[in-house]
Amino acid sequence: MTKNILIVGVGGQGTLLTGRIIGNYALSKGQDVKMSEVHGMAQRGGSVVMQVKYGDKVYSPLVEVGEADIIFAFEKLEALRYSHYLKKDGIIIANTQRIDPMPVVMGQAKYPEDIESTIKEINKDACLIDALAIAKEIGNVKVVNMIMIGAYAAYIGDSLEEWEEIVEVTVPKHTVEMNKVALKKGYEAYLNR
Repeated sequence: MTKNILIVGVGGQGTLLTGRIIGNYALSKGQDVKMSEVHGMAQRGGSVVMQVKYGDKVYSPLVEVGEADIIFAFEKLEALRYSHYLKKDGIIIANTQRIDPMPVVMGQAKYPEDIESTIKEINKDACLIDALAIAKEIGNVKVVNMIMIGAYAAYIGDSLEEWEEIVEVTVPKHTVEMNKVALKKGYEAYLNR
């Protein structure tokens, strides 16, 4: 069986690193992995999308509309924007952070109201986490993605230790301990939601 994951966020949120970590995790389990990344205006705060598929045999890296088992979002508007990719029994795991896109910043559009409620209407099992607040408690806003990975690990029912091993070999050495703290906090946030 293939897992189809759509990872969405805004440039600079660690979307691509997250895809690599999930891919490395699947490889460690002997799974076939395919990944595809799409950069919008990533360097200017634009949308970044990464597609990760893993399973016994994966033929294409692309996740089609209505095919995502998981939409993994680092910003709530991005979760809403890509929600049509979710399959009927899938789940959205989203950070509740708001990052205004350029049209909103320039006054050409309004940021939608009640996004979190809308996400819950689309996916009643959605897991909404204020990962930015948790990252601030840890002392580094750059670990939001690791908090979200921790939530994903808890969702799929894996042990935290398995993911810590993957983090140790994927992130720069000087960031390992902080990333492991963030991973644990995300794991706990999912379990305690």
